Amino acid sequence: MNQLDTTFAALSDPTRRAILARLTDGEASVMELAEPFAMSQPSISKHLKVLENAGLISRGRDAQRRPCRLEVKPLAEATEWLERYRKIWEGNFQRLDALLGALQASKNPGEAEQ
Repeated sequence: MNQLDTTFAALSDPTRRAILARLTDGEASVMELAEPFAMSQPSISKHLKVLENAGLISRGRDAQRRPCRLEVKPLAEATEWLERYRKIWEGNFQRLDALLGALQASKNPGEAEQ
């Protein structure tokens, strides 16, 4: 699986997206990340492992604490990929709007002059 596939696979789960959203506020411990979820610490750890394997988070070491932090590179690559398609679709919609405007104007030529 390539990096982009791994990133999107990791982002496919709402719990993992919520964990990433929490990490936008700064690093957090596993216990802090587990707080809002009604699941066991081993379940949260599995989600963290998926995020870590995708390169979306990293874990440091601070004495007994292993804080997690957000890594932006995989998200930036996914955003860049999505942005290319957004531009294509935006261009398609602009052409469609122009076509629909021209069709509307040709049906109601008097309205355009008012």
